Amino acid sequence: QVQLVESGGGLVQAGGSLRLSCAASGRTSRSNAMGWFRQAPGKEREFLAAIPWRGARTYYSDSVKGRFTISRDNAKNTVYLQMNTLKPEDTAVYYCAADLDLGSIVAGTVSYWGQGTQVTVSS
Repeated sequence: QVQLVESGGGLVQAGGSLRLSCAASGRTSRSNAMGWFRQAPGKEREFLAAIPWRGARTYYSDSVKGRFTISRDNAKNTVYLQMNTLKPEDTAVYYCAADLDLGSIVAGTVSYWGQGTQVTVSS
């Protein structure tokens, strides 16, 4: 089992920045690929970004490419999502995800989910 705890959400004005963190714990937390998703009211959960356990290659959805950056610190078992130039349409609950298979994260068929953190962008 892997436990994921997100933090860093909050209220920010349009054009501002936030950095989300996701701390992973559990028996296999260090070998998992990690990712971020979000879900706005009335919408389906949306893939945002993913990063493998090892290596520098990252993956992004077109909706956040160039504005959001995913990174991880394996020594701290933590993954981050730096969000810049935020827009009101970025308002959503943001979820951290983990899976042994990076492709499963990109596809949205994830083994482990965090509880989510609210991000609200005001206009």
